[in-house]
Amino acid sequence: MKKSKVLVVEDEKDLNDAYFTILSSVGYDVTTAFNGQEALDQIEKAGDPDLILLDLRMPIMDGIGFLEKYQSVKHPKTSIILFSNYEAHKEVDTAFKLGVERYILKSLASPKELLRIVESTLADRG
Repeated sequence: MKKSKVLVVEDEKDLNDAYFTILSSVGYDVTTAFNGQEALDQIEKAGDPDLILLDLRMPIMDGIGFLEKYQSVKHPKTSIILFSNYEAHKEVDTAFKLGVERYILKSLASPKELLRIVESTLADRG
């Protein structure tokens, strides 16, 4: 069975490292980026991941900027989960319109919950 490719886009290094470790430990092929532009550059080189774990607020290019450029309608096989510590309803609504499938508050997602959400999102894509 092919390992699912996950791209973690998170500007906080400790969280970026933690997500990488959690997802890699159960066999996902994980790459990371620290802002939306870096994520777009990686996708251009390596192709679409199966899932993108996307922070909403980042320097250089935030999650909404990434989504506007990425336009998930052109990437129907990629699932996108938006993560934030902010209850930014307007931005979250915009993100859903741009193709995000799930939104999670980082502070509520334990490692076990993160894995459950990633696995169920990928399973929904089947």
